[in-house]
Amino acid sequence: MKLATFNINGIKARIDALPAWLGASSPDVVCLQEIKSVDEAFPREVLEAMGYRVETHGQKGFNGVAILSKLPLSDIRRGLPGDDTDEQARWIEAVVEGPRPVRICGLYLPNGNPAPGPKYDYKLGWMARMKARVQDLLAGEEAFVCLGDYNVIPQSQDAARPETWLVDALYLPASREAYRQIVNLGLTDAVRTRQPGPGVYTFWDYQAGAWERNNGIRIDHLLLSPQAADRLEDAGVDKSVRGGDKPSDHVPVWVNLAA
Repeated sequence: MKLATFNINGIKARIDALPAWLGASSPDVVCLQEIKSVDEAFPREVLEAMGYRVETHGQKGFNGVAILSKLPLSDIRRGLPGDDTDEQARWIEAVVEGPRPVRICGLYLPNGNPAPGPKYDYKLGWMARMKARVQDLLAGEEAFVCLGDYNVIPQSQDAARPETWLVDALYLPASREAYRQIVNLGLTDAVRTRQPGPGVYTFWDYQAGAWERNNGIRIDHLLLSPQAADRLEDAGVDKSVRGGDKPSDHVPVWVNLAA
């Protein structure tokens, strides 16, 4: 079972690039972030024609997450628990059915800039709510994967130039500590199990020739519960997608789990 995450930075802008990658990579399930579309306007027909069921949690103009799946889905949930007043579309969850089901939690964690400030407070509060949700899922002892754009650079090796991120919300000590608290509940970073060294990035800014100079950061992660980690076969980053036509500033990240 191949699971992937991809911040597409606008479904309308990526309506050619996304199907091209899907055709080449053939993931079973994909979690998308920043679809920047309401549910009714999402171009599902293009993806349904490729064999994907489409579930969205959209929002006009920004944010928005989605699940594309070739496999049956159940227990679909929209929105991160813990704050009924939160109207931002950043979390979608479902169980991928099969001989050994796996729950997927697709997420678009808040950026948090400028920090300090209310946006950073929202980021840390959101991460605390995510931690609580992960604790609940771990208590159920089911296989699950939290995959998406975390907007967190976990370590210095996850940035080509970490010194330029020292006062950014993605790299502030409190952001990295909140991320570690989630991982240390017992989750496994799928990509780092296969590519432990430096130079592994998932995002390159559109500005200042970041892609051409490989000035990237790793902020898109797949965290596996112990039951999912037991099924880990491989994981990686489809870096070449960034060099394609009209690319997102992120690239797909994927994991293969034993069926």
